[in-house]
Amino acid sequence: MNTGKLNQIQIPVLGLIVLLFMGCATEDTQTVVNFTTRITMQDEFNVDGAPNGNIWGFDIGTGENGWGNNELQYYTDREQNVKVENGVLVITAQREDFEGSAFTSARMLTQDRFEQAFGRFEARIRLPFGQGMWPAFWMLGADIDENPWPAAGEIDIMEYRGQNPSVLIGSMHGPGYSGGDAISKEFVIPNDRFDTSFHVFGIEWGPDEVNFYVDDVLYNQITREDVTGPWVFDKPFFILMNLAVGGTFVGSPNAETVFPQSMLVDYVRVYENTNLNRN
Repeated sequence: MNTGKLNQIQIPVLGLIVLLFMGCATEDTQTVVNFTTRITMQDEFNVDGAPNGNIWGFDIGTGENGWGNNELQYYTDREQNVKVENGVLVITAQREDFEGSAFTSARMLTQDRFEQAFGRFEARIRLPFGQGMWPAFWMLGADIDENPWPAAGEIDIMEYRGQNPSVLIGSMHGPGYSGGDAISKEFVIPNDRFDTSFHVFGIEWGPDEVNFYVDDVLYNQITREDVTGPWVFDKPFFILMNLAVGGTFVGSPNAETVFPQSMLVDYVRVYENTNLNRN
Protein backbone atom coordinates (compact mmCIF):
# COMPACT_ATOMS: atom_id res chain seq x y z
CA MET A 1 0.00 0.00 0.00
CA ASN A 2 1.49 3.32 -1.10
CA THR A 3 -0.18 5.97 1.04
CA GLY A 4 2.70 8.25 2.04
CA LYS A 5 1.59 11.50 3.63
CA LEU A 6 -2.08 10.75 2.89
CA ASN A 7 -2.43 8.88 6.19
CA GLN A 8 -1.90 12.16 8.01
CA ILE A 9 -5.02 13.77 6.53
CA GLN A 10 -8.02 13.49 8.83
CA ILE A 11 -11.35 14.01 7.05
CA PRO A 12 -14.80 13.88 8.64
CA VAL A 13 -17.06 12.53 5.91
CA LEU A 14 -20.56 11.75 7.15
CA GLY A 15 -22.36 11.95 10.43
CA LEU A 16 -25.51 10.02 11.26
CA ILE A 17 -27.97 11.04 8.57
CA VAL A 18 -31.03 9.56 6.91
CA LEU A 19 -31.32 9.69 3.16
CA LEU A 20 -34.41 8.92 1.08
CA PHE A 21 -34.02 6.35 -1.64
CA MET A 22 -34.16 8.25 -4.91
CA GLY A 23 -34.56 6.78 -8.34
CA CYS A 24 -35.86 3.53 -6.82
CA ALA A 25 -39.35 2.11 -6.51
CA THR A 26 -39.43 2.25 -2.72
CA GLU A 27 -40.45 4.57 0.08
CA ASP A 28 -37.92 3.13 2.53
CA THR A 29 -35.16 5.15 4.14
CA GLN A 30 -31.71 4.08 5.21
CA THR A 31 -29.07 5.42 7.51
CA VAL A 32 -25.50 6.15 6.51
CA VAL A 33 -23.00 4.75 9.00
CA ASN A 34 -21.81 7.33 11.52
CA PHE A 35 -18.05 7.48 11.42
CA THR A 36 -15.08 9.72 10.87
CA THR A 37 -12.62 8.59 8.23
CA ARG A 38 -9.15 9.40 7.02
CA ILE A 39 -7.98 9.15 3.46
CA THR A 40 -5.74 6.19 2.64
CA MET A 41 -5.47 6.46 -1.15
CA GLN A 42 -6.30 9.12 -3.68
CA ASP A 43 -5.53 9.78 -7.30
CA GLU A 44 -6.58 13.21 -8.54
CA PHE A 45 -5.15 12.58 -12.04
CA ASN A 46 -3.37 15.94 -12.10
CA VAL A 47 -0.19 14.84 -13.93
CA ASP A 48 -0.55 14.33 -17.68
CA GLY A 49 0.74 11.13 -19.22
CA ALA A 50 0.49 7.51 -18.12
CA PRO A 51 -1.46 6.75 -14.91
CA ASN A 52 0.53 6.56 -11.67
CA GLY A 53 2.30 3.19 -11.71
CA ASN A 54 2.55 3.20 -7.90
CA ILE A 55 -1.24 2.86 -7.79
CA TRP A 56 -2.37 1.31 -11.08
CA GLY A 57 -1.48 -1.76 -13.10
CA PHE A 58 -3.20 -3.10 -16.23
CA ASP A 59 -4.86 -6.23 -17.48
CA ILE A 60 -3.70 -6.86 -21.05
CA GLY A 61 -5.35 -8.94 -23.77
CA THR A 62 -8.72 -10.59 -24.17
CA GLY A 63 -8.76 -12.77 -21.05
CA GLU A 64 -10.45 -16.14 -20.94
CA ASN A 65 -13.62 -16.10 -23.03
CA GLY A 66 -13.66 -12.30 -23.26
CA TRP A 67 -12.82 -11.89 -19.53
CA GLY A 68 -15.57 -14.42 -18.80
CA ASN A 69 -18.29 -12.21 -20.31
CA ASN A 70 -17.87 -12.66 -24.10
CA GLU A 71 -16.49 -9.12 -24.33
CA LEU A 72 -15.12 -7.99 -27.70
CA GLN A 73 -12.23 -5.66 -26.82
CA TYR A 74 -8.49 -6.20 -26.47
CA TYR A 75 -7.25 -4.38 -23.37
CA THR A 76 -3.99 -2.42 -23.74
CA ASP A 77 -1.97 0.12 -21.77
CA ARG A 78 -1.37 2.29 -24.88
CA GLU A 79 -1.89 6.03 -24.80
CA GLN A 80 -4.64 5.58 -27.39
CA ASN A 81 -6.65 3.68 -24.78
CA VAL A 82 -5.61 5.16 -21.43
CA LYS A 83 -3.98 8.43 -20.41
CA VAL A 84 -4.19 11.29 -17.96
CA GLU A 85 -4.92 14.60 -19.67
CA ASN A 86 -6.17 17.99 -18.46
CA GLY A 87 -6.86 16.76 -14.93
CA VAL A 88 -8.82 13.62 -15.79
CA LEU A 89 -8.11 9.98 -16.51
CA VAL A 90 -9.35 9.06 -20.00
CA ILE A 91 -10.14 5.40 -20.75
CA THR A 92 -11.05 5.15 -24.44
CA ALA A 93 -12.65 2.36 -26.44
CA GLN A 94 -11.61 2.36 -30.10
CA ARG A 95 -12.99 0.49 -33.09
CA GLU A 96 -9.83 -0.93 -34.72
CA ASP A 97 -8.33 -4.24 -35.75
CA PHE A 98 -5.81 -5.13 -33.05
CA GLU A 99 -4.30 -8.52 -32.22
CA GLY A 100 -7.32 -10.31 -33.68
CA SER A 101 -9.93 -8.13 -31.95
CA ALA A 102 -12.20 -5.52 -33.53
CA PHE A 103 -12.02 -3.12 -30.56
CA THR A 104 -9.47 -1.91 -28.00
CA SER A 105 -9.86 -0.35 -24.55
CA ALA A 106 -8.21 -0.42 -21.11
CA ARG A 107 -8.70 -2.04 -17.70
CA MET A 108 -6.80 -0.67 -14.68
CA LEU A 109 -6.44 -2.25 -11.27
CA THR A 110 -4.72 -1.64 -7.92
CA GLN A 111 -3.96 -5.32 -7.23
CA ASP A 112 -0.71 -5.71 -5.21
CA ARG A 113 -0.45 -1.91 -5.01
CA PHE A 114 -3.44 -0.83 -2.93
CA GLU A 115 -5.84 -3.19 -1.15
CA GLN A 116 -8.10 -2.40 1.79
CA ALA A 117 -10.91 -3.89 3.85
CA PHE A 118 -13.81 -1.60 4.80
CA GLY A 119 -14.17 2.14 4.38
CA ARG A 120 -15.49 4.59 1.81
CA PHE A 121 -14.52 4.04 -1.85
CA GLU A 122 -15.60 6.60 -4.41
CA ALA A 123 -14.84 8.04 -7.85
CA ARG A 124 -16.16 11.01 -9.82
CA ILE A 125 -16.83 9.81 -13.37
CA ARG A 126 -18.50 10.83 -16.62
CA LEU A 127 -19.67 7.77 -18.50
CA PRO A 128 -19.73 6.98 -22.24
CA PHE A 129 -22.83 6.42 -24.35
CA GLY A 130 -24.00 3.90 -26.91
CA GLN A 131 -25.17 0.35 -27.43
CA GLY A 132 -22.47 -2.07 -26.27
CA MET A 133 -20.57 0.33 -23.98
CA TRP A 134 -19.94 -1.24 -20.56
CA PRO A 135 -17.99 0.95 -18.11
CA ALA A 136 -17.41 -0.25 -14.57
CA PHE A 137 -15.88 0.87 -11.25
CA TRP A 138 -15.59 -2.23 -9.09
CA MET A 139 -13.61 -4.35 -6.63
CA LEU A 140 -12.35 -7.91 -6.26
CA GLY A 141 -11.15 -9.82 -3.21
CA ALA A 142 -7.36 -9.62 -2.92
CA ASP A 143 -7.21 -13.41 -2.49
CA ILE A 144 -8.64 -14.07 -5.96
CA ASP A 145 -5.53 -15.94 -7.10
CA GLU A 146 -6.05 -18.47 -4.29
CA ASN A 147 -9.88 -18.36 -4.37
CA PRO A 148 -11.04 -17.98 -7.98
CA TRP A 149 -14.15 -15.95 -8.76
CA PRO A 150 -16.73 -15.84 -7.30
CA ALA A 151 -15.24 -17.28 -4.10
CA ALA A 152 -13.07 -14.19 -3.54
CA GLY A 153 -16.05 -11.85 -3.82
CA GLU A 154 -16.85 -8.92 -6.11
CA ILE A 155 -18.39 -5.51 -5.37
CA ASP A 156 -19.66 -3.59 -8.40
CA ILE A 157 -19.73 0.00 -7.18
CA MET A 158 -21.00 1.10 -10.57
CA GLU A 159 -21.70 -0.65 -13.85
CA TYR A 160 -23.82 0.67 -16.66
CA ARG A 161 -25.22 -0.15 -20.09
CA GLY A 162 -24.37 2.60 -22.56
CA GLN A 163 -27.75 2.23 -24.24
CA ASN A 164 -29.49 3.17 -20.95
CA PRO A 165 -27.72 6.40 -19.96
CA SER A 166 -29.94 7.18 -16.96
CA VAL A 167 -29.64 3.80 -15.21
CA LEU A 168 -26.78 2.19 -13.31
CA ILE A 169 -26.46 -0.94 -11.21
CA GLY A 170 -24.71 -1.72 -7.91
CA SER A 171 -24.11 -5.40 -7.15
CA MET A 172 -22.33 -7.93 -4.98
CA HIS A 173 -21.16 -11.38 -6.12
CA GLY A 174 -20.04 -14.27 -3.97
CA PRO A 175 -20.31 -18.06 -3.65
CA GLY A 176 -23.92 -18.96 -4.49
CA TYR A 177 -24.91 -15.46 -5.64
CA SER A 178 -22.91 -14.51 -8.72
CA GLY A 179 -23.46 -13.60 -12.36
CA GLY A 180 -27.19 -13.43 -13.07
CA ASP A 181 -27.89 -14.33 -9.44
CA ALA A 182 -25.88 -11.45 -7.95
CA ILE A 183 -27.47 -9.28 -5.26
CA SER A 184 -28.19 -6.11 -7.27
CA LYS A 185 -30.21 -2.93 -7.43
CA GLU A 186 -30.67 -0.30 -10.13
CA PHE A 187 -30.49 3.46 -9.63
CA VAL A 188 -32.36 5.72 -12.06
CA ILE A 189 -31.14 9.30 -11.99
CA PRO A 190 -34.09 11.70 -12.09
CA ASN A 191 -34.24 13.95 -15.19
CA ASP A 192 -30.57 13.47 -16.03
CA ARG A 193 -28.05 11.20 -17.77
CA PHE A 194 -24.71 9.81 -16.67
CA ASP A 195 -22.99 10.55 -19.98
CA THR A 196 -23.48 14.33 -20.00
CA SER A 197 -21.84 15.30 -16.69
CA PHE A 198 -19.72 13.94 -13.85
CA HIS A 199 -21.26 12.05 -10.92
CA VAL A 200 -19.79 10.53 -7.75
CA PHE A 201 -20.26 6.76 -7.41
CA GLY A 202 -19.32 5.09 -4.16
CA ILE A 203 -19.80 2.62 -1.38
CA GLU A 204 -19.46 2.71 2.40
CA TRP A 205 -18.37 -0.76 3.49
CA GLY A 206 -18.46 -2.10 7.03
CA PRO A 207 -18.04 -5.59 8.51
CA ASP A 208 -21.72 -6.45 8.08
CA GLU A 209 -23.01 -4.28 5.23
CA VAL A 210 -22.22 -2.34 2.07
CA ASN A 211 -24.07 0.90 1.31
CA PHE A 212 -24.21 2.10 -2.32
CA TYR A 213 -24.60 5.76 -3.24
CA VAL A 214 -24.65 8.19 -6.16
CA ASP A 215 -23.84 11.84 -5.44
CA ASP A 216 -24.33 11.04 -1.71
CA VAL A 217 -27.82 9.64 -2.35
CA LEU A 218 -27.96 6.24 -0.68
CA TYR A 219 -29.96 3.87 -2.91
CA ASN A 220 -29.03 0.37 -1.75
CA GLN A 221 -27.79 -1.50 1.29
CA ILE A 222 -26.67 -5.14 1.20
CA THR A 223 -26.10 -6.91 4.52
CA ARG A 224 -24.91 -10.33 5.65
CA GLU A 225 -28.56 -11.36 5.95
CA ASP A 226 -29.28 -10.39 2.32
CA VAL A 227 -26.77 -12.68 0.61
CA THR A 228 -27.72 -16.24 -0.26
CA GLY A 229 -24.32 -17.78 0.45
CA PRO A 230 -21.20 -17.08 2.51
CA TRP A 231 -20.35 -13.46 3.33
CA VAL A 232 -16.84 -13.01 1.86
CA PHE A 233 -16.54 -9.24 2.40
CA ASP A 234 -14.41 -9.20 5.54
CA LYS A 235 -10.94 -8.97 3.95
CA PRO A 236 -8.99 -6.59 1.69
CA PHE A 237 -10.21 -5.91 -1.85
CA PHE A 238 -8.55 -4.08 -4.74
CA ILE A 239 -10.08 -1.58 -7.19
CA LEU A 240 -10.67 -1.94 -10.93
CA MET A 241 -11.83 0.55 -13.56
CA ASN A 242 -12.49 -0.42 -17.15
CA LEU A 243 -14.49 0.24 -20.28
CA ALA A 244 -15.59 -2.99 -21.95
CA VAL A 245 -17.10 -3.30 -25.41
CA GLY A 246 -19.89 -5.82 -25.85
CA GLY A 247 -20.47 -8.85 -23.68
CA THR A 248 -23.43 -10.66 -22.23
CA PHE A 249 -24.38 -7.75 -19.98
CA VAL A 250 -24.78 -5.11 -22.70
CA GLY A 251 -24.82 -6.84 -26.08
CA SER A 252 -22.65 -5.89 -29.06
CA PRO A 253 -22.31 -2.40 -30.52
CA ASN A 254 -24.65 -1.66 -33.42
CA ALA A 255 -24.55 0.61 -36.45
CA GLU A 256 -25.54 3.60 -34.31
CA THR A 257 -22.71 3.18 -31.77
CA VAL A 258 -20.19 5.98 -32.27
CA PHE A 259 -16.47 5.36 -31.67
CA PRO A 260 -14.26 6.34 -29.97
CA GLN A 261 -16.09 6.42 -26.62
CA SER A 262 -14.42 7.49 -23.37
CA MET A 263 -14.91 7.08 -19.65
CA LEU A 264 -13.58 10.19 -17.87
CA VAL A 265 -12.47 9.93 -14.22
CA ASP A 266 -11.89 13.11 -12.22
CA TYR A 267 -10.64 11.33 -9.08
CA VAL A 268 -10.57 8.12 -7.07
CA ARG A 269 -10.51 8.37 -3.26
CA VAL A 270 -10.51 5.78 -0.50
CA TYR A 271 -11.11 6.46 3.19
CA GLU A 272 -10.56 4.30 6.25
CA ASN A 273 -13.11 3.97 9.03
CA THR A 274 -11.03 4.99 12.07
CA ASN A 275 -13.75 3.90 14.51
CA LEU A 276 -13.64 0.22 13.58
CA ASN A 277 -12.07 -1.99 16.22
CA ARG A 278 -9.03 -3.43 14.44
CA ASN A 279 -7.29 -6.43 15.98
